Amino acid sequence: MAIVTETQQQEKFFILFVGLCLYNQEASDASAAAQKRWNLSDFDIGKPLGRGKFGHVYLAREKRSNHIVALKVLFKTQLQQSQVEHQLRREVEIQSHLRNPNILRLYGYFYDQKRVYLILEYAARGELYKELQKCKYFSERRAATYVASLARALIYCHGKHVIHRDIKPENLLIGAQGELKIADFGWSVHTFNRRRTMCGTLDYLPPEMVESVEHDASVDIWSLGILCYEFLYGVPPFEAMEHSDTYRRIVQVDLKFPPKPIVSASAKDLISQMLVKESALRLPLHRLLEHPWIVQNADPSGVYRG
Repeated sequence: MAIVTETQQQEKFFILFVGLCLYNQEASDASAAAQKRWNLSDFDIGKPLGRGKFGHVYLAREKRSNHIVALKVLFKTQLQQSQVEHQLRREVEIQSHLRNPNILRLYGYFYDQKRVYLILEYAARGELYKELQKCKYFSERRAATYVASLARALIYCHGKHVIHRDIKPENLLIGAQGELKIADFGWSVHTFNRRRTMCGTLDYLPPEMVESVEHDASVDIWSLGILCYEFLYGVPPFEAMEHSDTYRRIVQVDLKFPPKPIVSASAKDLISQMLVKESALRLPLHRLLEHPWIVQNADPSGVYRG
């Protein structure tokens, strides 16, 4: 019986079946691009852009093309200790095939003995979470523009049978023109069936996940409703001191609109139509785009201009 070393097992795992294309080629060029094997010497590494649980993100320049990218560096040992190798593989396989102006591009990947490197689109204006913290809450025009652009991105994902399952401010970046980009697909799944896995972030979990029943793409409608509320009020709607109280408020859809900041009745109506316990009754995303609050407030370009 052949003996497979730990290193061979690692290398086998990290050979992910994705196209590597750093230049905006058509899908027909993917096979040629896949022949390119990147390594760290292909890049000039710049300033750190952020850090996460499994590694760091750096500004980088691909030497041959002078293309500016974000290089996400993940440590294999940390991935293995947390048993998220499968999650990473799924994330790369999904994100590398998505082409939408409101979804961060994943151009490719490479790896060495200790690290996995993801080559990502650079979002020049940084993290939406930090912007929301700085502003405390957004104007209705800004919130509507962001919600509409995310709805279009999710319609695109759902059309490809991809459920994101973790829409929240921390997973969104702002591009050079001010456009919003979904940046993290760690909990996403490509499926034609309903799912049971409980995943995502507590404040954004829909009732069906809290109650451990099957869910489908409508979980993203719920999360977008939570996000819209947080954009307008600065906090998620079911936040509580204890996790158990948050769970209870989610299951009961204990939705309350505080008097401050002042938010229009139309915005509240949209949120109320998205945060519905029965998932089949949530406002479909294509109808969200036709809602009066979106029509009256969202910039059609999808870019908030201040």
